[in-house]
Amino acid sequence: MSTLAWTDELVLNQPELDHTHEEFVALLNRYGELLDRGEDALPAFKALLAHTEAHFAMEERWMAATGFEPENCHSSQHAMVLNVMREVVRYAEDLGDREPLSIVRTELSQWFPGHAEMMDAALVYTMQQRGFDPKTGECRDPIRAPAEAADADADAVPACGSASCGH
Repeated sequence: MSTLAWTDELVLNQPELDHTHEEFVALLNRYGELLDRGEDALPAFKALLAHTEAHFAMEERWMAATGFEPENCHSSQHAMVLNVMREVVRYAEDLGDREPLSIVRTELSQWFPGHAEMMDAALVYTMQQRGFDPKTGECRDPIRAPAEAADADADAVPACGSASCGH
């Protein structure tokens, strides 16, 4: 049984991000398969954590390059998820408690689709609007430095990347 199916609803039409998301789903499913078989899933979970750290770091670089506010709810979600994942590893390694491994599987599989469809879609939209090329790191419409902008926040992308966000 698959923990999370890769479906068209998860495709954001941003090749690098779609590939990274597909890898995330595959690693989540591999870890889930090991749990289902009663095997040691910790190494697979640690591989998922390492991938997720790199995945989120990539998105964080893109957010910075396209002008997301430094303190934003997208980044906050990343930090919270990584904190929980690291705690699961700590519980397993330091306390011998493997129960969180089963719990976090369900939580990640429920969290990820909404995050991708809302937060990551807003990032992709902002990248498109700003003409950001993730391969080169170049941005057609970069954020102006505060000294150049009449209002330093005029170009900043709201907290979650959505123009309707009140954060």
